[in-house]
Amino acid sequence: MKNYKTELSSELSNIIAYWQKYTPDEVNGGFLGKIDNDNHVTPDAPKGSVLNARILWSFSAACNLKPDEASLEMANRAYAYINAHFIDEEFGGVYWSVDDKGNMLDTKKQVYASAFTLYALSEYYMASGLAVVKDQAIALYHLLVDKSYDQHQTGYMEAFARDWQPINDLRLSAKDANEKKTMNTHLHVLEAYTNLYRIWPNNELKKQIETLIDDFCDHFIDAETHHLVLFFDEDWNRKSDMISYGHDIEATWLLLEAAEVIADQSKVEQIKKICLAIADATVTGLDTDGGLWYEYEPANSHLIKEKHWWVQAEAMVGFYNAWQISGDQKYLDLCINNWIFVKTKILDKQNGEWFWGIKDDGSIMPSEDKVGLWKCPYHNSRACIEIIKRIN
Repeated sequence: MKNYKTELSSELSNIIAYWQKYTPDEVNGGFLGKIDNDNHVTPDAPKGSVLNARILWSFSAACNLKPDEASLEMANRAYAYINAHFIDEEFGGVYWSVDDKGNMLDTKKQVYASAFTLYALSEYYMASGLAVVKDQAIALYHLLVDKSYDQHQTGYMEAFARDWQPINDLRLSAKDANEKKTMNTHLHVLEAYTNLYRIWPNNELKKQIETLIDDFCDHFIDAETHHLVLFFDEDWNRKSDMISYGHDIEATWLLLEAAEVIADQSKVEQIKKICLAIADATVTGLDTDGGLWYEYEPANSHLIKEKHWWVQAEAMVGFYNAWQISGDQKYLDLCINNWIFVKTKILDKQNGEWFWGIKDDGSIMPSEDKVGLWKCPYHNSRACIEIIKRIN
């Protein structure tokens, strides 16, 4: 285990170093919006709120793990840019994207993006100690509850117009179903609230976290298959049968983390059992090389034979978490085997960072970002940080 911790510490340093070296936008401020696998920059690419929030979180979390002035400086840069360009001072919340010069581009209020900003602000407060950052995080929490929370049936609505009025297109990305409640957004609202609770242990916030855990147990986790249901309408009617292996395993440790942070022992024991059931269901998506496939469509028995970087990062943490819960060596072996796969196939040893993913023939997926609206330092740095903290 000592070697594993050493390797992950080294890899975390590599990830942070890449983002420090290649991603600051020295012309327009903040960080560049798009870089390809050869580190070629698309200078006029849009800049996404999710990318920038995840950059803020990653540098803050790295600094909180091991205090470092360079990481804190990058976190300060990310915070300043988010404040100046993504925060909607008129209606609250964050814009989905701005152009390369920082002007408003897509102004819709995707709850997912606000959740990641809240998550990052909480982490940045721990790194910076700035009281105004904590106040911003709390204010964003109140805004999400006020504008997005379904007071009648629980859960959070997916998206709104800039002024928080209803819109027709709720999708987070083109591949998503156009539904009002999604597992992905709820998972990251839960993650954000858990991080906020660390700096602000408020009773109403605790109740929101408890309700979110209940929503996962009652709706998102299929009691028979132990996979997660991805899409629902506002009345909690299922609208999807797609299996997302990465989200399955990611949810295990984030749910347990939430229950542990609010110190709800009954929920901790409940979630531990669920974690193992979901982990076992996720195993069906593993290839013989240790990598975890992307998605599976049960309706036509179609396995999407791609191995994305973020899916592997979540597998590393999720299986390690399952080993900690159960003591069963098989889960630790799955975790280590997945890391070996990442080292062999996903790390870009020439240009730095992690490739987006590989296809079933082992080739690198073409035309995908190294840095982009979705390609961020969050999943891989978080996996390293989580396991480093868990290894004694």
